[in-house]
Amino acid sequence: MKQNEENLKELVKEKYGMIANQEKEQNLTSCCGCGTSCDTTYTIMADDYSDLEGYNPDADLGLGCGLPTEYAQMKEGDTIIDLGSGAGNDCFVARAVVGEKGRVIGVDFTEKMLERARENAQKLGYNNVEFVQGDIENMPLDAEIADVVVSNCVLNLVPNKENVLKETYRVLKKGGHFSISDIVLRGNLPEGLQKEAEMYAGCVSGAIQKDEYLALIEKAGFTNIKVQKQKKIFLPDSILEQYISKEQIQEFRDSKIGILSVTVYAEKI
Repeated sequence: MKQNEENLKELVKEKYGMIANQEKEQNLTSCCGCGTSCDTTYTIMADDYSDLEGYNPDADLGLGCGLPTEYAQMKEGDTIIDLGSGAGNDCFVARAVVGEKGRVIGVDFTEKMLERARENAQKLGYNNVEFVQGDIENMPLDAEIADVVVSNCVLNLVPNKENVLKETYRVLKKGGHFSISDIVLRGNLPEGLQKEAEMYAGCVSGAIQKDEYLALIEKAGFTNIKVQKQKKIFLPDSILEQYISKEQIQEFRDSKIGILSVTVYAEKI
């Protein structure tokens, strides 16, 4: 089991290392940037950040599935940790809220993403935004340093979500909270979608049931758990047909099975 988890992590690291060199437009024509292009441009997962203060187009690779920073209830002077910070998009939006007195820490394990994020921070002249290389299952950060933790479409990529939530609890101050956007499921996906490795790196096959996801958050010790936003994700036939048959696609469309983007809030007391 442990070996399988490590293999999946390496797959994600490899895929997102490739994505770091792509532009947003290329990622938006694929399933969460996994590299499988559609014949039509679809913003399959991502929400539009462009109206948020602090938004920087160079840091937006179109890989998110929500707007956690919009719902995170951050304030000036806060310390923010972004799990799976990518090119820095959510970090820079957070910095616009916390200001010069605050601190923003992005954690990512993909070297090329970190390079791109650091270049972006340097261009913007931010000295209170830093990017740390590390596994979010075992963060190289002290305990109880964050007022708020955010993350955007990352936990679903991690095999052991329980460990990530434990680490999130550890780095949050007492009275702190998180706002995390992620992909969850309603019902069981067709077998072809679940097993295909590239779909795992593309945000879908690593997702778990919504109820199970919320239960893991509660198990980690969090309270006042709320779903702040929920939307159904539509996968076009041009993606689905690469993994399942036309008959299975129709069955999938006719069923109540759903791929959902949720933004979840929870507190550490």
